[in-house]
Amino acid sequence: MSKKWFDVEEHESIGDCLDRMAKEGYMPVRRMEEPVFKEVKDGSSVKQEPIRQKIRFQGQKSEQ
Repeated sequence: MSKKWFDVEEHESIGDCLDRMAKEGYMPVRRMEEPVFKEVKDGSSVKQEPIRQKIRFQGQKSEQ
C-alpha cells in the first residue's frame, strides 16, 4: 500500500488539506502535531517560544 505525508500549509485550513488529499486519491490514517519554535534573545539567554502548530496527515492510497 502506498502512503504519503501531507502538511497543512499556513494559508489553508485542515479541511482544505483533507480535500487536497482526497483529490490525490488518499484517505487520512494518521494525524501528527508538533510545535514550531523561534529563538528569542532575553539579555544574555536565549529562549525558545512556540509560534504555531505544524499539523501533518499521513494518507493511504484509497482502494477506489
